[in-house]
Amino acid sequence: MVKIIGVRFNKSGKTYYFSPGDLEVKKGEGVIVETARGVEYGTAVLGEREVHEDEIVSPLKEVIRIATEKDIQKVTENREKEKEAYDICLDCINKRGIKMKLINVEYTFDNNKILFYFTADGRVDFRELVKDLAGIFRTRIELRQVGVRDEAKIIGGLGICGRVLCCHSFLDEFRPVSIKMAKDQSLSLNPAKISGVCGRLMCCLKYEHEAYEELLRATPGTGTLVETEDGKGEIINVSLLKGVVRVRPLKEGQDIKSYNIADIKILKRRRTKGSPNTEKVDVRELKKLED
Repeated sequence: MVKIIGVRFNKSGKTYYFSPGDLEVKKGEGVIVETARGVEYGTAVLGEREVHEDEIVSPLKEVIRIATEKDIQKVTENREKEKEAYDICLDCINKRGIKMKLINVEYTFDNNKILFYFTADGRVDFRELVKDLAGIFRTRIELRQVGVRDEAKIIGGLGICGRVLCCHSFLDEFRPVSIKMAKDQSLSLNPAKISGVCGRLMCCLKYEHEAYEELLRATPGTGTLVETEDGKGEIINVSLLKGVVRVRPLKEGQDIKSYNIADIKILKRRRTKGSPNTEKVDVRELKKLED
């Protein structure tokens, strides 16, 4: 077992493990650590705990020190400088006429490097822009092209649910989301209804998918022939979460009724599960949402 703490460098960024060494680091405290980018300031989001060695990437780096008031002041100053650097870079982009959208600027804690994040359609030649920025700031410059999901994560916003975007508030990394998840949940396949502000499938489709998969395995699909207390019939609609199906009787003169799944007997099961989606959709447009 190895003693670790979890450190996060951004509010919704990934959590990285570091060794606390001889320090007593409490959850919520600021710490100074060494990373691949150099010395950085982060927040301890996981207090001291022990994990198996196969859960860490060796060698595990130690925390340099618990952040002091001077360190916190430096972080605040860097945030102010980032706003100024953003405006300067934006001006340089416009002067060069480069087709790119500047998203965010980050100073490393030790000011040895400035990172500029941007989005663009395809590859962008920004070599001259780097020279301009290096001449202005007299330090190392790095430009990183990010995707639309990363753009939403950095900028933030409100989803159709009215809440702050999950990726901006608590998701530490993106997980694969597929059209199949929307189909399994019998959702509308209208791209406008299942995509987020980033233009890709909503991350929340993933949250309940395992529960839906389990229910789908235990629930007969539409078209299944069943035996009810009123006789034989065919399932025409399924309510997965309620555990209720609507059955059309095979015998003429009887009304369509709803039954609990536990009260019916399956005679002939169909492979198709859930409620059929009758919307006409462009498969190519749906595939773009998964990119």
